[in-house]
Amino acid sequence: MVCGHWRPLEDIGSCSTVVLHSLGFKTLKLKLQYVCFPSSVFPLTCAVQNYAWGKVGLDSEVAKLVVGGDPLAVIEEDKPYAELWMGAHPKGDAQIKDNRIAQTTLGQWIAHFPGCLGSKVKDTFQGQLPFLFKVLSVNTALSIQAHPNRELATRLHAQFPEHYPDNNHKPEMAIALTRFQGLCGFRPVDEILGFLKFVPEFHALVGNEAAEELRCSMGDAARTSQALKKCFTRMMNCEKKVFVDQLNMLVKRVSEEAAAGKDTSSSNGDLLLRLHSQYPGDIGCFSIYFLNQMVLEPGQAMFLGANEPHAYLCGDCIECMACSDNTVRAGLTPKYIDVNTLCEMLNYSPAPASSKIFPSVQDSSDPCVILYDPPVPDFTVMRIQVPASVKQYTLAPVDCAGILLVIEGDATATSAAAPSDITLRRGTVLFISANESVSLHITSQSGMTMFRACCLL
Repeated sequence: MVCGHWRPLEDIGSCSTVVLHSLGFKTLKLKLQYVCFPSSVFPLTCAVQNYAWGKVGLDSEVAKLVVGGDPLAVIEEDKPYAELWMGAHPKGDAQIKDNRIAQTTLGQWIAHFPGCLGSKVKDTFQGQLPFLFKVLSVNTALSIQAHPNRELATRLHAQFPEHYPDNNHKPEMAIALTRFQGLCGFRPVDEILGFLKFVPEFHALVGNEAAEELRCSMGDAARTSQALKKCFTRMMNCEKKVFVDQLNMLVKRVSEEAAAGKDTSSSNGDLLLRLHSQYPGDIGCFSIYFLNQMVLEPGQAMFLGANEPHAYLCGDCIECMACSDNTVRAGLTPKYIDVNTLCEMLNYSPAPASSKIFPSVQDSSDPCVILYDPPVPDFTVMRIQVPASVKQYTLAPVDCAGILLVIEGDATATSAAAPSDITLRRGTVLFISANESVSLHITSQSGMTMFRACCLL
């Protein structure tokens, strides 16, 4: 075992009895107060998910980060590189990139040394890293989906473990790296009513009764929620032949209008045609009339709490979530769909797209740090932007384990918790145990951009 520094046993989470041998003395059994703690700051090699919706080859930010972090990595030019998973989830447990450490994966290492999480996090989350950190590169739309709360996640996992692999909730946050487009939350009612008026094919799926109920509910939040649920559920449960016929008529009409140079915005024509080209004949194409269309500029974020309907459309983002892979889907996907569960679970609270932008705040103690701190305990994300004029920078210690991703820049990292210097470059992923500081000597001329996920209880 490589020794990094000394730690109290309670920090490690176990108590060891050791046998000391000394020439000329009897064997002594002593319960030590302190033992040698292994390196607790180390680089990771992280799992890549090659989902079909991902950007292909080096068009993908994921692929660029992978090859940046490991110049020997082979990127296949015709293969999608959709997600980079940085964490200890069983489906993508990160490999420890230090052969002096006995454990091969981050999950194994945390299991051996749960004190690395910090005492509060270790106790609150039963010795588990509570978050999963990701990069996504989206080429074609992801499914219309929502994530269950803890209670529903437990029930779905017990009933259908093949479709819902975890018993945990999955609140998540997306932070744009490039211009990022998505759908999020139900539109204001007047916008939905506008589409019901100007898109007769959409109105045909919802029906006169439900549409009128929605119109009459305006001004009464409880009635609006019930009416919106009725409209959405009616559409999602339409017979396939009915919605395919209506979708084909709509696409034909909008295509002809676009070819004639007409404005198709009243039918959300551009997005409709794009989604239909990706998922022809899919009921999810009609979801654009219910859900807010979001455009995030780099650095902007949206938080997706339990039961919030959403879909990612295109672009690259940082994503952080509770450590879960549970998703309830109902359109724009070849995967398992669960329409009834989705329609029952959703948050039917209409709100404008602007309200879905999650505000970031400047860290009061570090001008280089912007905080994205959602209303859940599982995770917080820091965006660390070190200007070109700064050549020495310290990643401050926090009372929880964290994962650092370098987006831009080069540096040499040193820490009392690492036995040797660590080279940081674009794509480097670093695990930092609780209460450890890391000093950076920055060598790039344009500063550094990094993201750090942690759990600030």
